[in-house]
Amino acid sequence: MILCLVTDRRRRSPIEQAGEAAEAGVDLIHVRERDLEARELSALVAGVVGATRGSATRVVVNDRVDIAVGCGADGVHLRGDSVPAIRVRQTAPSGFLIGCSVHAAGAAAATRGADYVVAGTVFPTKSKPDLTEWLGLDGLAAVANAFPVPVLAIGGMSVARAADIVAAGARGMAAIGLFADPDRPIKDVVRQIRERFNIDRDRLPRP
Repeated sequence: MILCLVTDRRRRSPIEQAGEAAEAGVDLIHVRERDLEARELSALVAGVVGATRGSATRVVVNDRVDIAVGCGADGVHLRGDSVPAIRVRQTAPSGFLIGCSVHAAGAAAATRGADYVVAGTVFPTKSKPDLTEWLGLDGLAAVANAFPVPVLAIGGMSVARAADIVAAGARGMAAIGLFADPDRPIKDVVRQIRERFNIDRDRLPRP
């Protein structure tokens, strides 16, 4: 399953996380520091890219195509209210990764040209304490069925929910808090998620 670490520098240093995540085999790091000015964000992205260099971990920048390209990141992650993915694709470098956030199955048209989508919020989460409505597993399944590209779940992700979100049709999960505890090594989180998913998958009836 695909694992995406979403940064929040107030909870943990993204550059510190990046090196640990790359070593642990996290697939994707989404630098999501939306309140930073361009110069500060560029410095942070450059640090994250440097920390993952030589690994299979890819780095995307929240909504700032210019900074992603300028800092050598692998791509951009577009908000639900951002420009259409197809417009970014028309001018992006070859191999540029484009992700989109979606909140319902009906958003498929706006994500044409994207390589993956992140669907949420699936479960209650501390990152959005004021939210009162969630996709749930049924909503996640509807999104997964509506999109031809990999769908990652976000919101309330945990080790115990790994198999449930994949059973709903998602290809993986994106998370902030799951990877933000400095006392819980990211390599342990990744190992536990993959082990839990494999154990639960093996219990499923075979066709």
